[in-house]
Amino acid sequence: MTIPLPLIPSIREILKIYHLNAIKRLSQNFLMDQNVSKKLVSKAGKLEGKSVLEVGPGPGALTRPILTQMPKRVVVVEKDRRFKPTLDMLAESFAEVNGKMDILYEDIMTTNMESLFQMEEKRSWDDKPPDICIIGNLPFSVSTHLIIKWLHAISERQGAWTFGRTKMTLTFQKEVAERLVAQPGEDQRCRLSVMAQAYTYPQLRFIIPSKAFLPMPDVEVGVVTLTPLVKPHTQHNFKFFEKVTRHMFSFRQKYSVRCAETLFPMNCREELSLMMFKLSHLEPTIRPFQLTVDEIDRLASAYKYLLEKHPELELYDYRASRRVLHSSNTRNVVVEDYAETEEASI
Repeated sequence: MTIPLPLIPSIREILKIYHLNAIKRLSQNFLMDQNVSKKLVSKAGKLEGKSVLEVGPGPGALTRPILTQMPKRVVVVEKDRRFKPTLDMLAESFAEVNGKMDILYEDIMTTNMESLFQMEEKRSWDDKPPDICIIGNLPFSVSTHLIIKWLHAISERQGAWTFGRTKMTLTFQKEVAERLVAQPGEDQRCRLSVMAQAYTYPQLRFIIPSKAFLPMPDVEVGVVTLTPLVKPHTQHNFKFFEKVTRHMFSFRQKYSVRCAETLFPMNCREELSLMMFKLSHLEPTIRPFQLTVDEIDRLASAYKYLLEKHPELELYDYRASRRVLHSSNTRNVVVEDYAETEEASI
């Protein structure tokens, strides 16, 4: 069921009335095309009678089609208080049709998401997803960090996932969206692909052209839905699995065994990295982007076994060792910046 909201100014009129401009440091890009907004919200499924969390509503481009679906309750989390007049206007309009919309002015990175919903909405993890949806047009600057944070919460069934397998419909820079869904062997396959697919089923729903936004970004935007898996593809601790995955993509085009070597000190790395692959029943010449989630999980299990046999290895830090090597011989040693390599891989 959809309902019309009381007559309110358009997004373009709102921006003009309240002199609202996008702030570059907050990576703000306002979605101006209401047809695209409606299409994006439709990918979240039927919202009638559900609880919806919208992340970063801004002037309310997605909030409007969300409200017309007549959800039971809407919570919007917005960091920028400049949008208070337009969000208050939407809340008042929704109240006129007996809807409830709560507005929180805070950073979603630190929001206690568990407190936003009611315990009666909770479902068993093995059941279908609860009547809770997360929707957001995410700023490029926080999207990757935020999805990793939420994947961690999913792995521990915390936050919004205390209530079950809460679904998300989110926007990402097109390249990031393609990485989330990239399959083994594809060019975009990377650490983010593995982490997302280890805990969720990500689907790239459609691409939004940059001209639909104001200001127009340099890249297109992908809309991705992520549904938590009933049974994740790994039972390892999230940070441990993420560590192994990160190392396995440290040198994207080299043999995977060369990436595994970065987990071990120089004096034993060749022997132990080969042992990892032997225990995992994998060829050491396989490339990182060819690895499946299950194969990386097997490598993580092999690494854990080696740590149990040699506990001192857990203290080894490849990045620290490279920094020491760099500082001791800056003229003769070419040091790869691990942070930059990793950032390129995600």
